Amino acid sequence: MNYLWGAMMLIGVVYGALTGNLSEVTEQALASAKEAVALCITMAGVMAFWTGIMQIAENAGFMRRAAKLMDPLLSFLFPSVPKGHPARKHMAANMIANFLGLGWAATPAGLSAMKELKGSGESSRASDAMCDFLIINISSLQLIPVNIIAYRSQYGSVNPSYIVGPAIFATVISTVTAVLFIKIRQMAGKRL
Repeated sequence: MNYLWGAMMLIGVVYGALTGNLSEVTEQALASAKEAVALCITMAGVMAFWTGIMQIAENAGFMRRAAKLMDPLLSFLFPSVPKGHPARKHMAANMIANFLGLGWAATPAGLSAMKELKGSGESSRASDAMCDFLIINISSLQLIPVNIIAYRSQYGSVNPSYIVGPAIFATVISTVTAVLFIKIRQMAGKRL
Protein backbone atom coordinates (compact mmCIF):
# COMPACT_ATOMS: atom_id res chain seq x y z
CA MET A 1 0.00 0.00 0.00
CA ASN A 2 2.88 2.35 0.76
CA TYR A 3 4.26 1.76 -2.73
CA LEU A 4 0.86 2.53 -4.25
CA TRP A 5 0.49 5.82 -2.37
CA GLY A 6 4.12 6.73 -3.05
CA ALA A 7 3.69 6.03 -6.76
CA MET A 8 0.49 8.11 -6.96
CA MET A 9 2.19 11.04 -5.25
CA LEU A 10 5.25 10.77 -7.48
CA ILE A 11 3.10 10.60 -10.63
CA GLY A 12 1.16 13.66 -9.48
CA VAL A 13 4.31 15.70 -8.82
CA VAL A 14 5.93 14.64 -12.10
CA TYR A 15 2.74 15.39 -14.03
CA GLY A 16 2.48 18.80 -12.33
CA ALA A 17 6.09 19.57 -13.21
CA LEU A 18 5.68 18.47 -16.86
CA THR A 19 2.51 20.53 -17.33
CA GLY A 20 3.92 23.62 -15.62
CA ASN A 21 1.58 23.33 -12.61
CA LEU A 22 4.14 22.46 -9.94
CA SER A 23 3.30 25.57 -7.89
CA GLU A 24 -0.39 24.53 -7.81
CA VAL A 25 0.59 21.00 -6.75
CA THR A 26 2.69 22.44 -3.91
CA GLU A 27 -0.09 24.85 -2.93
CA GLN A 28 -2.68 22.05 -2.82
CA ALA A 29 -0.36 19.76 -0.88
CA LEU A 30 0.10 22.42 1.79
CA ALA A 31 -3.62 23.28 1.86
CA SER A 32 -4.53 19.59 2.20
CA ALA A 33 -2.01 19.12 5.00
CA LYS A 34 -3.44 22.14 6.85
CA GLU A 35 -6.99 20.81 6.43
CA ALA A 36 -5.95 17.34 7.61
CA VAL A 37 -4.36 18.76 10.77
CA ALA A 38 -7.43 20.91 11.50
CA LEU A 39 -9.72 17.92 11.01
CA CYS A 40 -7.55 15.74 13.28
CA ILE A 41 -7.58 18.37 16.03
CA THR A 42 -11.36 18.79 15.79
CA MET A 43 -12.02 15.07 15.78
CA ALA A 44 -9.52 14.46 18.61
CA GLY A 45 -11.54 16.88 20.74
CA VAL A 46 -14.79 15.12 19.92
CA MET A 47 -13.20 11.73 20.56
CA ALA A 48 -11.81 12.88 23.92
CA PHE A 49 -15.24 14.20 24.91
CA TRP A 50 -17.14 10.98 24.10
CA THR A 51 -14.43 8.71 25.47
CA GLY A 52 -14.62 10.74 28.68
CA ILE A 53 -18.41 10.34 28.78
CA MET A 54 -18.00 6.58 28.37
CA GLN A 55 -15.40 6.54 31.17
CA ILE A 56 -17.80 8.42 33.47
CA ALA A 57 -20.54 5.92 32.57
CA GLU A 58 -18.17 3.06 33.41
CA ASN A 59 -17.12 4.63 36.72
CA ALA A 60 -20.78 5.19 37.63
CA GLY A 61 -21.49 1.50 37.05
CA PHE A 62 -23.67 2.10 34.02
CA MET A 63 -21.57 -0.12 31.76
CA ARG A 64 -21.69 -3.02 34.24
CA ARG A 65 -25.49 -2.75 34.42
CA ALA A 66 -25.75 -2.38 30.65
CA ALA A 67 -23.60 -5.48 30.18
CA LYS A 68 -25.90 -7.36 32.55
CA LEU A 69 -28.96 -6.21 30.56
CA MET A 70 -27.23 -7.26 27.35
CA ASP A 71 -26.37 -10.73 28.72
CA PRO A 72 -29.03 -12.52 26.64
CA LEU A 73 -27.87 -10.79 23.44
CA LEU A 74 -24.20 -11.41 24.21
CA SER A 75 -24.92 -15.07 25.00
CA PHE A 76 -26.81 -15.44 21.72
CA LEU A 77 -24.11 -13.79 19.60
CA PHE A 78 -21.06 -15.11 21.47
CA PRO A 79 -21.93 -18.48 23.04
CA SER A 80 -18.23 -19.32 23.51
CA VAL A 81 -17.70 -16.31 25.83
CA PRO A 82 -18.93 -17.39 29.29
CA LYS A 83 -20.99 -15.17 31.56
CA GLY A 84 -18.76 -13.20 33.88
CA HIS A 85 -15.91 -13.08 31.35
CA PRO A 86 -14.19 -9.64 31.54
CA ALA A 87 -14.57 -9.16 27.76
CA ARG A 88 -18.38 -9.05 28.02
CA LYS A 89 -18.36 -5.66 29.75
CA HIS A 90 -16.14 -4.19 27.03
CA MET A 91 -18.18 -5.85 24.28
CA ALA A 92 -21.37 -4.34 25.71
CA ALA A 93 -19.74 -0.90 25.97
CA ASN A 94 -18.56 -1.13 22.38
CA MET A 95 -21.96 -2.21 21.08
CA ILE A 96 -23.80 0.51 23.04
CA ALA A 97 -21.40 3.22 21.85
CA ASN A 98 -21.75 2.04 18.25
CA PHE A 99 -25.56 1.95 18.59
CA LEU A 100 -25.51 5.56 19.76
CA GLY A 101 -23.25 6.46 16.83
CA LEU A 102 -20.24 7.17 19.03
CA GLY A 103 -17.64 5.27 17.06
CA TRP A 104 -14.83 7.20 18.72
CA ALA A 105 -15.96 6.08 22.14
CA ALA A 106 -16.54 2.53 20.89
CA THR A 107 -12.95 2.03 19.74
CA PRO A 108 -11.23 1.82 23.16
CA ALA A 109 -13.91 -0.59 24.43
CA GLY A 110 -13.54 -2.71 21.30
CA LEU A 111 -9.77 -2.87 21.69
CA SER A 112 -10.16 -3.83 25.35
CA ALA A 113 -12.68 -6.54 24.42
CA MET A 114 -10.29 -7.98 21.84
CA LYS A 115 -7.45 -7.95 24.36
CA GLU A 116 -9.61 -9.81 26.90
CA LEU A 117 -10.84 -12.28 24.27
CA LYS A 118 -7.26 -13.02 23.25
CA GLY A 119 -6.34 -13.74 26.86
CA SER A 120 -2.81 -14.58 27.81
CA GLY A 121 -2.30 -17.03 24.96
CA GLU A 122 0.59 -16.46 22.61
CA SER A 123 -1.35 -17.54 19.52
CA SER A 124 -1.34 -15.02 16.71
CA ARG A 125 -4.57 -16.54 15.40
CA ALA A 126 -7.90 -14.85 16.15
CA SER A 127 -10.45 -16.94 18.05
CA ASP A 128 -13.96 -17.48 16.73
CA ALA A 129 -15.31 -15.08 19.37
CA MET A 130 -12.84 -12.41 18.24
CA CYS A 131 -13.91 -12.86 14.60
CA ASP A 132 -17.60 -12.76 15.53
CA PHE A 133 -17.10 -9.63 17.62
CA LEU A 134 -15.22 -7.95 14.78
CA ILE A 135 -18.05 -8.77 12.37
CA ILE A 136 -20.66 -7.29 14.74
CA ASN A 137 -18.45 -4.27 15.38
CA ILE A 138 -17.99 -3.61 11.66
CA SER A 139 -21.72 -3.95 10.93
CA SER A 140 -22.32 -1.34 13.65
CA LEU A 141 -26.07 -0.88 14.07
CA GLN A 142 -26.49 2.88 14.64
CA LEU A 143 -29.43 4.88 15.90
CA ILE A 144 -27.79 8.26 15.31
CA PRO A 145 -24.61 8.42 13.17
CA VAL A 146 -22.94 11.17 15.20
CA ASN A 147 -19.60 10.85 13.37
CA ILE A 148 -21.11 11.32 9.92
CA ILE A 149 -23.31 14.19 11.13
CA ALA A 150 -20.18 15.86 12.57
CA TYR A 151 -18.27 15.46 9.30
CA ARG A 152 -21.22 16.73 7.24
CA SER A 153 -21.63 19.71 9.56
CA GLN A 154 -17.93 20.55 9.44
CA TYR A 155 -17.92 20.52 5.64
CA GLY A 156 -20.95 22.82 5.34
CA SER A 157 -23.86 20.47 4.71
CA VAL A 158 -27.20 22.30 4.58
CA ASN A 159 -28.88 19.49 6.53
CA PRO A 160 -26.22 17.35 8.26
CA SER A 161 -28.78 15.10 9.97
CA TYR A 162 -30.48 14.17 6.67
CA ILE A 163 -28.33 11.02 6.74
CA VAL A 164 -30.07 9.56 9.83
CA GLY A 165 -32.84 7.61 8.03
CA PRO A 166 -30.60 6.06 5.37
CA ALA A 167 -27.95 5.28 8.00
CA ILE A 168 -30.44 3.44 10.21
CA PHE A 169 -31.68 1.45 7.20
CA ALA A 170 -28.16 0.59 6.01
CA THR A 171 -26.90 -0.41 9.46
CA VAL A 172 -29.98 -2.55 10.16
CA ILE A 173 -29.33 -4.43 6.92
CA SER A 174 -25.60 -4.79 7.65
CA THR A 175 -26.22 -5.95 11.22
CA VAL A 176 -28.90 -8.49 10.25
CA THR A 177 -26.51 -9.81 7.59
CA ALA A 178 -23.68 -9.99 10.13
CA VAL A 179 -25.82 -11.87 12.68
CA LEU A 180 -26.98 -14.33 10.01
CA PHE A 181 -23.39 -14.89 8.89
CA ILE A 182 -22.21 -15.44 12.47
CA LYS A 183 -25.01 -17.90 13.29
CA ILE A 184 -24.46 -19.85 10.06
CA ARG A 185 -20.72 -19.98 10.76
CA GLN A 186 -21.35 -21.10 14.34
CA MET A 187 -23.74 -23.86 13.20
CA ALA A 188 -21.26 -25.02 10.55
CA GLY A 189 -18.50 -25.07 13.20
CA LYS A 190 -20.57 -27.33 15.45
CA ARG A 191 -21.05 -29.83 12.65
CA LEU A 192 -17.31 -30.18 11.99
